[in-house]
Amino acid sequence: MTTATDTPTQTGQKPPMTQVEAAHTVIETITQMAQEQKPLMLRVVPEDGATFWTHYPEKDARDKYCKSRWYYHVHAAGSRDADEHGHFHLFLHRTQLPQGLEPKVWPPQREDARAHVTHIIGLSIDTNGVPRSWFTVNRFVTNEFLYPADVMIEHLPQFNVDHTQEDDLVNRFVTAMVALYRDEIAELLRERDKRQEELVAEFGEDAYSKESGVEVLSQIAIDLDAKLGSLELG
Repeated sequence: MTTATDTPTQTGQKPPMTQVEAAHTVIETITQMAQEQKPLMLRVVPEDGATFWTHYPEKDARDKYCKSRWYYHVHAAGSRDADEHGHFHLFLHRTQLPQGLEPKVWPPQREDARAHVTHIIGLSIDTNGVPRSWFTVNRFVTNEFLYPADVMIEHLPQFNVDHTQEDDLVNRFVTAMVALYRDEIAELLRERDKRQEELVAEFGEDAYSKESGVEVLSQIAIDLDAKLGSLELG
């Protein structure tokens, strides 16, 4: 819900959240979820459980101002780590990038890629609703318009999903997590590009497709307590 203190400008953009602001928002949203005894995943998927591979919400959560988006889904047992419940996929919309900027790789069928998104990062959540890892994926996983890491890194501050129609605490938590971990996400995007170069050398154009057999390109574990403890929050 938009309030008088957080209403975006006419362009739909607020000043980028600082790391300390992000840390406070992460603490606030997690604390409120705990107080309400409703963990993150139950704010996203049905209470009787998720259908494997289904997007929640069905047509993704889309910020009404800047068009950043997220969706959450759950992989079937055997195709996810034992302690993972599910994960978020987080995107910028192509209109958040400079007009006319050509992607590094286009979706195979351009007319079918109607979402016009570029994937930032995946955020894995454990069975208690706690963030467990960040990861990047190969282009075919999300059918994205793929842009180089330096482009994505420059525009990370534009990611904002505070104003989707989904649960307000989830929206704010996701926005804040990206701001809190901007440096780590930048490094993962650089590692993603290096891994993609290796795949191109091995598979050629198939490097970005299922033919490569590689879905996850880079990944790091999340220790939220350590991250928050490293900051001077005041």
